Amino acid sequence: MRVTRIGAAVLTAVLLAACAAEPADEPVGEPAPTPSATPTPTPTPSPSPTPTPTPPPPPAMTAEDATVLLLDAAAVNDVDAIATAVASGADLEARDGSGRTPLVVATKANHVEAALALLAAGADPNAKDDLQDSAFLYAGAEGLDEILAATLRHGADVASTNRFGGTALIPASEHAHVETVRTLIAAGVPVNHVNDLGWTALHEAIVLGNGSDRHVETVRLLIAAGADVTIPDRDGVSPRRLAAARGYTAIVAEIDGATA
Repeated sequence: MRVTRIGAAVLTAVLLAACAAEPADEPVGEPAPTPSATPTPTPTPSPSPTPTPTPPPPPAMTAEDATVLLLDAAAVNDVDAIATAVASGADLEARDGSGRTPLVVATKANHVEAALALLAAGADPNAKDDLQDSAFLYAGAEGLDEILAATLRHGADVASTNRFGGTALIPASEHAHVETVRTLIAAGVPVNHVNDLGWTALHEAIVLGNGSDRHVETVRLLIAAGADVTIPDRDGVSPRRLAAARGYTAIVAEIDGATA
């Protein structure tokens, strides 16, 4: 029937709507896992810094090494190295290949600071090298007045002689180191000592000098200190004749003044 057909259609629509409204059945099985929170990793402790090991102290310097250092330091005027070497047991009287002590090495280089430090440490001012030069003799011959004065303060032998058998005053007079001559005379160096060549300081000032004003002053100092103007050389020639032969009239006048 017409009515019956309409009702069926309506019923069908109602049933379909109801089915659509019901929730779908959950699938049978294990429940879905509940997501868990991501675990926080435990921080790894930083390793402690490794302490830097303290280096071992340098080996103590041997006396032999200290002596090598001392000779080297004297040659370059290194006062700090000299102090280190001396404190480490260096031999102050050691010799190099030329027989020079550290003091002679320093003196021949005119290293005043090194020479003073060595003398203060106890170096011998009279020790000679292979050329028979001591610090005292060399300083006197070369007019190294500061070192010379220091050697005198530390016990220089004023009567000591060089390889020519002469005192420090003789070459000092030859070179007309006027202040050095004054120092040596005041220190008591023998004025009339005769060397192996047969010359006194007065002879050398004339024979090996050049008649300069400084040589005239040197002769004047020697005569004032008691130089004997009558002592001849080994050929029997007097200082006056030696000066006159060379035309050194000012020196002749100084000698004449001493004998007047």
